[in-house]
Amino acid sequence: MVTAETAVVLPVLLVVLAGVVAAVVVVGAQLRCVDAAREGARAAARGEDPAAVATLARRAAPDGAVVTVGGDEEVRVAVTARIAPLGPVPLRITVTAEAVALREPDGGIP
Repeated sequence: MVTAETAVVLPVLLVVLAGVVAAVVVVGAQLRCVDAAREGARAAARGEDPAAVATLARRAAPDGAVVTVGGDEEVRVAVTARIAPLGPVPLRITVTAEAVALREPDGGIP
């Protein structure tokens, strides 16, 4: 009887475990995107050129992330990444973060 119950419960436990692992991976990628956007916004507010801001943000972002930089008085940096939380399983999730910072008085774009 125990063997039959285990055979029924084990697949459910594996699915729950895979869901928990996927959730942790997605949350981790989201936090990396938030950190990358904030770091990029701080650099853009200091007056760094957009290419340098994008490079700086990409270093902190998940692999393959797309960084967009814009704004005049308020600089906006958006980081978007598509991740595969379960590795080889063909499931892709997009995580996005955006940060806004006021440009410093002497931090104009060259």
